[in-house]
Amino acid sequence: MSNFDSMTDEELALLYAKGNNRAFDELLSRNQSKLFTYIMFVVRDHETANDIFQDTFVKVIMKLQEGKYTDSGKFSYWITRIAHNVIMDWYRQAKSERIVEPTEDNDLSNLKTMAVMDTCRESELINEQVLADVRRMMDALPAPQREVVYMRFYQQLSFKEIADITGVSINTSLGRMRYAILNLRRMAREHEIMLSIEA
Repeated sequence: MSNFDSMTDEELALLYAKGNNRAFDELLSRNQSKLFTYIMFVVRDHETANDIFQDTFVKVIMKLQEGKYTDSGKFSYWITRIAHNVIMDWYRQAKSERIVEPTEDNDLSNLKTMAVMDTCRESELINEQVLADVRRMMDALPAPQREVVYMRFYQQLSFKEIADITGVSINTSLGRMRYAILNLRRMAREHEIMLSIEA
């Protein structure tokens, strides 16, 4: 059994890439506090920082398993760079979700405040109901289909990443997604559930 205490992070990373899962556990315990602090400092929101931290380590695992790490410097810099890229992706996504298209003359004075608030609350309630319906239908999917839907839409993994994580081919991952979508549509029709989200 290896004595991990005497090994560098770089040696542990290469050992994990060769299949030693305990080496990764040691890497995680050595680096998680420092990495989380960095992410938290940048995004300043605990829940978002947790999501980004998890996404970062999913990417670290994938890159190590794909042999994309070479001992060319400090491991902590390498994972910080990955975290940085995940944060940038998060900012780009958040920014695109907040884009407001201007009107022709940008005149918003004709909006009635209470009417807008009522419409916003109504949309919010509709969206909450749609998401609750989707969660219920997802729970009814077979486990492999539910897993691929979760990884694709909630974790935003590529089909290659899903295939690698679940140990199946990309075609099998795509097939599971296709059947999951067909099943969700069928359930929506049978239960007369509207799945469109209000803007």
